Amino acid sequence: MSEIQDGYHSDSSVKDVSVLVKDEDINAAARALKAMGHPLRLKILCVLVIRGETSVRDLVSIAGTSQSNISQHLSVLREKLILVSRKDANKVFYRIEDENILALMKSMKDTFCA
Repeated sequence: MSEIQDGYHSDSSVKDVSVLVKDEDINAAARALKAMGHPLRLKILCVLVIRGETSVRDLVSIAGTSQSNISQHLSVLREKLILVSRKDANKVFYRIEDENILALMKSMKDTFCA
């Protein structure tokens, strides 16, 4: 099997690490990473990991930017199926529902945060 097919690098000096091998998995990961790649969207996700479900108003306050700016970024994350929302009266709340995104956020914290 080639290294792409079995998900491992064939060079014995490189630590064996499983990688994405199916095109559908690669495409899904690329879509998620592209959506998460903006600093404000990543900040929003970090807040949601820490706080859980959070209102748009609270996200605006925490991020220190305008509601229209937050709403645009929330829309991108929702379109890419990273976030789900629910409405309660005149408030909209967002949360990360995908366990894979939560695991990825934990991995990024472990990798990039001291």
